Amino acid sequence: MWLRKMVSGLVLLLAGSCPALAETDYERDVDFALAQIEAKCGHFFELKQIDWPAVSEQFREEAKEVSNDQEHYILLWRLLARLKDGHAAVLKTDQTQEVQWIETKPQTGLGMFWTRIGDGIFVKRSWANAKERGIRPGIRVLEVDGLPVDEWLAKRIEERSDLASYSTSQQAVFSAMHWGLTGEVGSKVRMTLRDSEGAELGVQIDCEGRVSQVPDGPAFFPKPAPDTKWSGDSNLHWCRLSEDEGGFGYLHVRRCKGNLPEQMDLALAELADVPGMILDWRGNSGGGFDHDALFGRFIPKGKTTSWGKTYQSAGPNSYGGPVVVIIDATARSAGETGSGIFKEDGRAYVIGESPTAGMSSGKTEIALPSGLFNLRVSIYSNKGRFNGGRGIEGIGVIPHEIVSFEVKDLAAEHDTLIARAVELLREGFPENVVPYRPEDFGWER
Repeated sequence: MWLRKMVSGLVLLLAGSCPALAETDYERDVDFALAQIEAKCGHFFELKQIDWPAVSEQFREEAKEVSNDQEHYILLWRLLARLKDGHAAVLKTDQTQEVQWIETKPQTGLGMFWTRIGDGIFVKRSWANAKERGIRPGIRVLEVDGLPVDEWLAKRIEERSDLASYSTSQQAVFSAMHWGLTGEVGSKVRMTLRDSEGAELGVQIDCEGRVSQVPDGPAFFPKPAPDTKWSGDSNLHWCRLSEDEGGFGYLHVRRCKGNLPEQMDLALAELADVPGMILDWRGNSGGGFDHDALFGRFIPKGKTTSWGKTYQSAGPNSYGGPVVVIIDATARSAGETGSGIFKEDGRAYVIGESPTAGMSSGKTEIALPSGLFNLRVSIYSNKGRFNGGRGIEGIGVIPHEIVSFEVKDLAAEHDTLIARAVELLREGFPENVVPYRPEDFGWER
């Protein structure tokens, strides 16, 4: 008996003096996180409409129920979701590399993207299992698993927003209508659709295989001009459009790799004589590159621009013609700064189905007292001069012109926004919107 008491006393003594044996104070971590986040990120709360006192009260209560590191990990992710910061993340340390996320069943894509047109939700693109079931672009979605589609979509956004952080409402919506259209492998998703003739169709999608739901660009890529082909790679690829579509250059910027300006040199060498250029940033996942060097590729040799910021011509094949930029909320991070400079600094006319995601920021890490996790959070907005001095974070790059898809275009697998870009390049931009005028820089069509 005395030996047992002595051992017990020794264990208690060691537990009080050795962090490895002491019980983790999860509540202390949460209190510390709440205070540090407010100190470092509080200037975003009004912009993002965050009620931090209410968030603090909720998570202090929930922290009382945490009993292990996995529950703590999940709770911290949910806390950061309330921060509305697309770059926010809970980072594991050496102590927690084995901690697992919530155990869930494998998911697979439904094989479609959606878009909102007026008061309806329509299929924007379909492939794989959805296409096999006869679901085509332009079909209207009425119900999903017995719920009206708007109700189903709102529920999906709410569920995803509880665990993941979205910097803007458009980022949350576009995420749900692209990445979020998934189902458990082996499950069945039932949908009620309406075709172009007004007939309602009941369709069941079997969630099988591995179907990606990652958006990769426009609804439909344009066809190159006859006797030409696509050039480039998965990060930047380009083509010359047919004469029927103006013979303009089309470039899709999928990722912002460090050599993007040099890649652009190759594109501009092939497209040097086009009468106008379309830069499509939809589906851009970000990265990092020299923004001034990219912008300089669109200033004629020996020239300088200074609307918002001063840029000098750069690269061997700089282009001086009119430019239309296409964006939406699938463009993130460096895809927003890269596309946004063309608007803010006066070089291009920008159109889009929506503003960009609004997740472009400078970040820091907060080390929690327990040493179990670090929190990555945004502390300032990138391109703070954008949007009248409010930057990009929590706002996005706002197009000069919002362009919605047209049902007839979707049904014909034709991208409405590319068609609008062609129209703008043919007819000219609205007056007094884009300060850059090609003829003032010695460029002739």
